Amino acid sequence: MNTVEPIRNQDLILDIEDYLKSKNYRDYVLFETGIYLGRRISDMLKFKVRDVKNKDYIYFRESKTNKEARIAINTELKVIYKEYTKDMKDYELLFQSRQGKNKPITRQRVWQILNEAALFFKYKENIGCHTLRKTFGYWLYKESKDIVAIKDLLNHGDISVTRRYIGITQDSKDNLVKGLSYRRK
Repeated sequence: MNTVEPIRNQDLILDIEDYLKSKNYRDYVLFETGIYLGRRISDMLKFKVRDVKNKDYIYFRESKTNKEARIAINTELKVIYKEYTKDMKDYELLFQSRQGKNKPITRQRVWQILNEAALFFKYKENIGCHTLRKTFGYWLYKESKDIVAIKDLLNHGDISVTRRYIGITQDSKDNLVKGLSYRRK
């Protein structure tokens, strides 16, 4: 399995949003949920309309850690959820498959959706389900520089794991090497 990276280009994020919105609104909402909440795909695919409709927070039990989690719903995401869920029943899954009644799309389908968008924009980095979570952490760090809070949000045991996970360590190494010069200053 290849390691995936966060999307570091804000224009690309906006392009993918527009692309997905025009192709399939469900896929657009899935992308937005991923980059605004930073949850694992396995957890997001279990979200129901009642979990997000007219809510300020999402409460759930993380499947990987079995810990209870509460995450704030960003104002922009609330607007998206309001539009998306207006004609949906509370018991319905947020990201339904066309196969079967009230069944979620699969992780494989999420991977396909993201890779189709990446291919359309000729994005060269490895992309996958974890890209959304890593993108969330990366941009949150860029805005806040609060690595401790991000570590807690992502439920990591150590800050070094969080730095590596969101690509900050690699960015720092790249900048160090790019800045090296033997010319007199």
